[in-house]
Amino acid sequence: MNFVHILREAFDSLWANKSRSLLTILGIVIGVGAVIALMALGNGVQEEIVGQISSAGSNLIFLFAESPSEEIRNPQPLTVQDAEALATREFYTGIEYVAPVLSGGGVASYDGNDTQVSISGSTAELQPLREYTVEYGVFFTGLDVRNNASVVVIGSQVADDLFTSREAALGKSIRISGQTFQVIGVLEEMGYTAAGTEDDSAIIPITTAQKRLISRQNPDQVDVIYAKSVTAEEIDLAQSYITFILRDRHGLKGDDPDDFNLFTQQSILDIAQQITGLMTTFLGAIAAVSLVVGGIGIMNIMLVSVTERTREIGLRKALGARQRIILTQFLSESVVLSLIGGIIGIILGYLLSTILGNLVDVQSVIQLDAILLATLTSAFVGIVFGVYPASRAAKLPPVEALRYE
Repeated sequence: MNFVHILREAFDSLWANKSRSLLTILGIVIGVGAVIALMALGNGVQEEIVGQISSAGSNLIFLFAESPSEEIRNPQPLTVQDAEALATREFYTGIEYVAPVLSGGGVASYDGNDTQVSISGSTAELQPLREYTVEYGVFFTGLDVRNNASVVVIGSQVADDLFTSREAALGKSIRISGQTFQVIGVLEEMGYTAAGTEDDSAIIPITTAQKRLISRQNPDQVDVIYAKSVTAEEIDLAQSYITFILRDRHGLKGDDPDDFNLFTQQSILDIAQQITGLMTTFLGAIAAVSLVVGGIGIMNIMLVSVTERTREIGLRKALGARQRIILTQFLSESVVLSLIGGIIGIILGYLLSTILGNLVDVQSVIQLDAILLATLTSAFVGIVFGVYPASRAAKLPPVEALRYE
């Protein structure tokens, strides 16, 4: 009996019990479909997050002050003077822009309308560093910073909440946490990213923020310092310079641990990829449990099939069919069931991933390895859970099988 004949026998046997075969493969269909859909959704979320982080550029550097710990007893805060030292132009450092930032929250109001805003006090370098696009008006200048000007650049959401149009916001005086500011610019809408949204921003000169809105224990303290290297290739040079300058300014010697945290856009990207990769794997593993359930269903049905066809097995063996042939025949039926379920499951997974992607506004990404994994897994399930029923059928003694009622 050749391989083609064995497959034909398997299909004929399964077709003779269409309803039972359909119910049997249902578990495999659901399992494969769930694995593909959830992995596609996980991959889509990963690409979305990675794309959002990468869009900000690969040459951004973020500096935060370290919290007190057993190793760092008295960490120094980051200050405006630290940022000024990093922005030196006396020699080439690989750094293009540096911007200190004071952060806070408050309520902006105009003509009876109120909205929550994220307040950022910074310098004029923040705009090119973060690549903000001003849709209407202008960004404040270094002169505004030196003069403690009461000007503000607002996000698109703030403009929408307070005014009839974004352009209408220009020149108006709004109150932020009780202080009056003139709107000189409205940022282009940026939408939501993995880190939230910046459309609710109210950006003011850092000197104005220090004197009127945001106070810290150290008057010159800032919450974060942004830096941007000239090119992505020079980010290592920029990091080395930043570390050298800050350690020197903070009086750190020898093996003293850094009292600041330095993150690059690439390090954040690596963390995001690791987290989303684990999430995708976890979702796929959960969905794969249903494949095991489907495999158990196949084994149960195949055992029933062996019982029902005991006399047939006895007759085949009496006519000279060897144990290997009987084993192959029943094992092929199990594998065929799994493969059919796998193919239908792939189609179902594609449909589910599209529907789920539309529901959560994420472009699902079905990768070839997910399809191959699901197909091979379904075949493997058929083999594993089909071995016992097939082996049981092959080992039936011919005489006892012929006498079975």
